[in-house]
Amino acid sequence: IGARIQYEKIGSDVTMQCGTLDNDASVTWKVNGTDVKDQKVEEGPRLILQEVNLSSNGLYSCFENPNGDRRDQITLRVGTPPKDPTVTCRSNTYPKGFYCSWHLQHPTYIPTEFEVHVKHGQKVLEVQRDTIHKNRGHVKFPELFSTIKYRVNVTAFNALGKSSTTILFDEFNIVKPDPPEKVVALPIPNNVRRLEVTWNSPSTWPDVENFPLKYFLRYRPLIRDQWQHVELSDSTSHTITDAYAGKEYIIQVAAKDTEIGTWSEWSVAVHATPWMEEPKQITSTTEAEAIAGTYLP
Repeated sequence: IGARIQYEKIGSDVTMQCGTLDNDASVTWKVNGTDVKDQKVEEGPRLILQEVNLSSNGLYSCFENPNGDRRDQITLRVGTPPKDPTVTCRSNTYPKGFYCSWHLQHPTYIPTEFEVHVKHGQKVLEVQRDTIHKNRGHVKFPELFSTIKYRVNVTAFNALGKSSTTILFDEFNIVKPDPPEKVVALPIPNNVRRLEVTWNSPSTWPDVENFPLKYFLRYRPLIRDQWQHVELSDSTSHTITDAYAGKEYIIQVAAKDTEIGTWSEWSVAVHATPWMEEPKQITSTTEAEAIAGTYLP
């Protein structure tokens, strides 16, 4: 028979019972095959560990004296009940839907599950759990431009207890696109102060025609800490006209729905240097004469 699992709280006193043996039975306990070193009291078929901690974890076996037959095996798992989970929701695929993520600030050290419930007014919405991120769930918007708040409840539970968090939000508050993609900055020939920057709208944003994005560009020379900013309507390109000649620039772009929500994170930084004139090859006259002289008959 496999060992049964006994979950107990860190810092508590723990009693383990050797199978169904009577109170006057005499037993020997081992943990992972060796003597039990923890602070302990042995009462007949019971082992009492005092103020258990993570090092108390292990496979406990009890043997009946005097013949040494093994009577029971218990896997002790020490941990904590969960505290309130942290929950955040965001729509990066507006107007299709949104996703919520949750996590615990503190480890519980034992298996902990999450239950997620989403309501829009009185209507219960289906939560599609993410296949890659286990602490994430996706929800489709049941309607658009709704003034009814969404309510998301996440309950964390394990063998030692449970705890839950509820958040309320409006549809328009959680809209936050992913950053723009494929940002490219190129010098413009014969222009020592210009850089041409182009980018794509985030590929996760489903309908840029009907739900246009605006963009925010920031740029600075590597030698300065001060960013310069430009806000653009729905254009996906911009020409920087005030770059310092010959200086390398760092450039990033962010996106936002033109009406609602918040700005995306910044795109991956790209580096570019304005066009520079090639220095002219100047040869001295004496050198030129010497070269010419070698060809004289």
